[in-house]
Amino acid sequence: MRVRRILVTGMSGTGKSSALAELARQGFRTVDTDEPGWKDGELWREDRIAELLDQEGETLIVSGCVENQGRFYDRFDAVVLLSAPAEVMLERIDARTNNPFGKSSAERARILADLAEFEPLLRAGCTHELDAARPLADVVADLAAIAGT
Repeated sequence: MRVRRILVTGMSGTGKSSALAELARQGFRTVDTDEPGWKDGELWREDRIAELLDQEGETLIVSGCVENQGRFYDRFDAVVLLSAPAEVMLERIDARTNNPFGKSSAERARILADLAEFEPLLRAGCTHELDAARPLADVVADLAAIAGT
């Protein structure tokens, strides 16, 4: 059986970490590259990502949004963009307690600038786009379907 590898990407506040946590609870093998050890500054540690993607085994769902992720698109069976309107993203960032990024006005301005500049690039490289403004359970069900379950 071919291993399924899925990248879940999107801007800050689209629900990548929440979706991955729920998928992990459902038994999927997941890696959130926002966790320590996966990045060097704002870039993926390419050696670690390559090693991860070389592993045999069950379906793997990886989340992240970094400048060098496109170097690995050919190693994923699906690249899924989670997108949501700016106001939804900012509301979620305001409410979240597990990540301090986006609380200051300067960080919020950066998020909006990144949304305008980088989301179109993510959209151009993705194989699927999901409306992340929908309930988390719906997004997770769509991700599980993409994974083939």
